[in-house]
Amino acid sequence: MAEAAESSGDPGTTSPRPLFAGLSDISISQDIPVEGEITIPMRSHIREFDSSTLNESVQNTIMRDLKAVGKKFMHVLYPRKSNTLLRDWDLWGPLILCVTLALMLQRSSIDSEKDGGPQFAEVFVIVWFGAVTITLNSKLLGGNISFFQSLCVLGYCILPLTVAMLVCRLVLLAEPGPINFVVRFFVVIVMFAWSIVASTAFLADSQPPNRKALAIYPVFLFYFVISWMILTFTP
Repeated sequence: MAEAAESSGDPGTTSPRPLFAGLSDISISQDIPVEGEITIPMRSHIREFDSSTLNESVQNTIMRDLKAVGKKFMHVLYPRKSNTLLRDWDLWGPLILCVTLALMLQRSSIDSEKDGGPQFAEVFVIVWFGAVTITLNSKLLGGNISFFQSLCVLGYCILPLTVAMLVCRLVLLAEPGPINFVVRFFVVIVMFAWSIVASTAFLADSQPPNRKALAIYPVFLFYFVISWMILTFTP
């Protein structure tokens, strides 16, 4: 009778069937792989925390930045096609070189009033204004390089001319004469060519092939003006 009542479908005689009845009969095999990561490896988190720069000392931060600047100086002294200055750009090196060059070109106020020699602010403005102008020209020509990357390359490539200024200051300690001028002229010409080669090695590939000459010409004028200031400097 009970079986007949269940089969007849009479709601008064049938008991309600549980919603998830039958799931208890399903057994999940332990061999089925589970997708995703359930546990978080603590060792990797510790390694990421140790490699962070937030918990390092000020001395380590300064030394790390100085080593990065020194490596970029080596890339300029040994110019080759590399994206190091473009990938890890900074403006610390250009700032150091610009200040050093401006200080060495600085004359006393009395000398500057007599012959119109450049002051610190004049050299500083000429260098940075020239670099910004070349960067804007590069962007207008369709170069695939960012604004600060171009400033970084142009600033770091002043290093040979800064070395030339240092050599000229040492040569000027001797007696002035034609030999003195020839030595300074040779040093300035070599370092001028070095700056051109170093800057074009980093910037040439970032310009369209049919506009490379238009992009390099302002760079030539920029370093030529700085070289002229170094060559005509007399204490």
